[in-house]
Amino acid sequence: METGTELKSTALRHLHEALGAKMVPFAGFLMPVQYSGVTDEHLAVRNGVGLFDVSHMGEFLVRGAAALDLIQRVTSNDASKLEVGKVQYSCLPNATGGIVDDLLVYRMQHADDHHYLLVVNAGNIRKDWEWIIAHNDLGAQLEDVSDRMGLLAVQGPKAMATLQGLFSVDLSAMAYYTAQYAEMKGVGLVLISATGYTGAGGFEVYVPDPLLEKAWNTIMAAGAAHGIKPCGLAARDTLRLEMGFCLYGNDIDDTTSPIEAGLGWITKFTKDFVNAAALKAQKEQGTARKLVGFELVDRGIPRHGHTVVDASGAVIGTVTSGTHSPSLQKPIGLAYVPKALAAPGSELLIDVRGKALKARVVPLPFYKAPA
Repeated sequence: METGTELKSTALRHLHEALGAKMVPFAGFLMPVQYSGVTDEHLAVRNGVGLFDVSHMGEFLVRGAAALDLIQRVTSNDASKLEVGKVQYSCLPNATGGIVDDLLVYRMQHADDHHYLLVVNAGNIRKDWEWIIAHNDLGAQLEDVSDRMGLLAVQGPKAMATLQGLFSVDLSAMAYYTAQYAEMKGVGLVLISATGYTGAGGFEVYVPDPLLEKAWNTIMAAGAAHGIKPCGLAARDTLRLEMGFCLYGNDIDDTTSPIEAGLGWITKFTKDFVNAAALKAQKEQGTARKLVGFELVDRGIPRHGHTVVDASGAVIGTVTSGTHSPSLQKPIGLAYVPKALAAPGSELLIDVRGKALKARVVPLPFYKAPA
């Protein structure tokens, strides 16, 4: 954990504290982990609408004629497929088979048509920036705007009803993973994106820091009729885990390849990029281990760092994320296991505090929204 003297805060720290949030160190920031409770906030997002302050995330602008070439070099997905206003999930492969970070790549609406936004994880801002700079011998223009940009995530099936009256554009016409500039009532011009990390639908709103509190209060007021609740990092984590979404530092890191992590779908070999040849060989030959979803059969809760063991107690894998699912009311987790045990239905043993608990591999996502 970081020490308090080193911690940054978002522009809304005082507001979170006034709302009674429990504040914890996370990725170099003091962040709200919960307000009314993890389960309450989680179910508010699954069934209604919740508001998250995720302004700790990092944002880099990449501009100029060489912008796309640089993005193509450092990211695994094929950014040449991005049309203006589209968003893409991708990762930054390192030179040794692992992942520097996962990120979103936005192709922005801009007159010069060479304008991209990269959204990276808070704990990796400096590392990502230095990695991208080190590969920029192409002349792309880079700007780190992380300290000036706030980000609010409005998530859940009632997110659109909450936001529509505040925006100058028809939100129902926005496809998943698209973004556009729009006027927000009482706030001004913002970037609104049909993205999120919860699997519950919704939007993310990029707001300049000086306007962040006004935007938060405006959204909370508009969502009051829909039962909106402020939500913290704990609910964000349980929501993303139910969807099987990877969390950097848990499920993926500098030692895990995108292929074994199930991210082959964002690893496109139609172009050259950092370590592409090695990752292509991995994809063709297969990997010794795979990241899988599992649910416990025995009573207990799996946690990051627990081990997967065989019948003799020998360690054969590692739990990367685990929780008690508020939506499904059962213990679930992600783990790296040998390829032979990766198929759905495979039986696993998870060492939870010295007890080998039975588990089974299940398909992802764990949670599927009602039709």
